[in-house]
Amino acid sequence: MAFAPTGRLRAAINLGNPILAHAVGDGGAGGVSVDLAREFARRLGVELDLVVVDTAGKSVDAVANERADIGFFAIDPARGADIAFTAPYVLIEGSYLVRDDSPIRANDDVDQAAHRVVVGKGSAYDLFLTRHLRHAQIVRAPSSPAVVPVFLEQDADVAAGVRQQLEADARGRAGLRLLDGRFMVIRQAMGVPKSRGEQAAAFLAAFVEEMKASGFVAAALARHGIEGASVAPPG
Repeated sequence: MAFAPTGRLRAAINLGNPILAHAVGDGGAGGVSVDLAREFARRLGVELDLVVVDTAGKSVDAVANERADIGFFAIDPARGADIAFTAPYVLIEGSYLVRDDSPIRANDDVDQAAHRVVVGKGSAYDLFLTRHLRHAQIVRAPSSPAVVPVFLEQDADVAAGVRQQLEADARGRAGLRLLDGRFMVIRQAMGVPKSRGEQAAAFLAAFVEEMKASGFVAAALARHGIEGASVAPPG
């Protein structure tokens, strides 16, 4: 079977994106991506093994190097060499966080030579801002949940990330504010190693479209109390 050559479906789950996954118990995970993985395994008629990691980069590596059979990623051309992506199933906003007394008032103010912008290493917004920021310096935190602590510890100018993660990390910390709007839309998709062939990629793509159209993704977002993310339109 293209998706489960070991007889079990191995799904890479990234805990660095709180919109899609969270830790459960000792080494386990729950969330929208886990729900989708379970449903896909059920459709295939195989057992599910979760390959739980803490960064997007590790999730990409697990699937690209076939230590996992499927994964959940933000679509980015830098990740497309070894992974076939579906159309997105969820859209998430990437936002900027600054201090209350920062002179930065809008997203367009960020890209200046004097500014240091903290991102999660290997995240979708790291890849995006690496291509789009021409003047500001990028500082890479070891993971997305570490962005705000590194931003504060290094007295950087901007923290960049998923809006909900930044909101959660800023809660209880005085003197921080989110800039209005977004600097990117993060398109979250499923992916399979390209080595599994075009039929496998097409099968996974059809599964994602069915999950959106049937209301499964919307129900999973509601069940896990996720706000600020929307079901992607048909692919």
